[in-house]
Amino acid sequence: MPRYGTIDFDYAGRLASYPPDEDGPVLMVNYMKYRERAAYKDGSDGGRTGMEADDEYAPTEVLADIGAVVAFFGDVTDPQGTGWDRIGIVQYPSRRAFIDMQSRRDFRDKHQHKEAGMDHTIVFAVPPHTVVANGIGGHHAHVVFDLVRHDRVEAHPTTPDAGQAVGPVEGTILGDGRSWTELRITCITDPDTDRPALDEVADRERVVVRPKIDRLATLIQRATTAATTETEG
Repeated sequence: MPRYGTIDFDYAGRLASYPPDEDGPVLMVNYMKYRERAAYKDGSDGGRTGMEADDEYAPTEVLADIGAVVAFFGDVTDPQGTGWDRIGIVQYPSRRAFIDMQSRRDFRDKHQHKEAGMDHTIVFAVPPHTVVANGIGGHHAHVVFDLVRHDRVEAHPTTPDAGQAVGPVEGTILGDGRSWTELRITCITDPDTDRPALDEVADRERVVVRPKIDRLATLIQRATTAATTETEG
């Protein structure tokens, strides 16, 4: 059991039992907050801050081996205002691949660093082919992530604004017990003047991020094209 969040075992069971012929790519989105100093099980900090411990974790070889891709990674530009430090998004080839990765020895060996560095996190799933995008390609200085919950399903926006993408949250695998409805992604230039207006929602976690890796537009387009081709076929 991780120290930095509560597992939704019902949703974990759904991920593990998804029918293979209905399974497919899924974006796992991570909102991350680090400890000031790492806290390993032996009581030491390993000479690392929490963020440095998470940098040591970075399971890039494991992800490559299972066909997963880092879709987005960046630092939050206003951590004192939001309480979050980073956003990371990985696209897994399937939900089952995400579950199977948890039992790999090479993954567990690296995971000790995440356990040591992370204070708390929210990890939730968004199938990329369900994301509706309106011009989020190209380089952007900042990206706004709005994780929101609506009281009513019919309240979901159906058409994103220019420079925005909207996708439904399928489930939250790790978090603080709150449930979420959708993720909104807005590409902006100036974080002081370009942030989207705050509409009325039941709950919200907003962060402004300076991207270091951003393949979201390409991966969403590929998934949408593949889903359309499969449907037409």
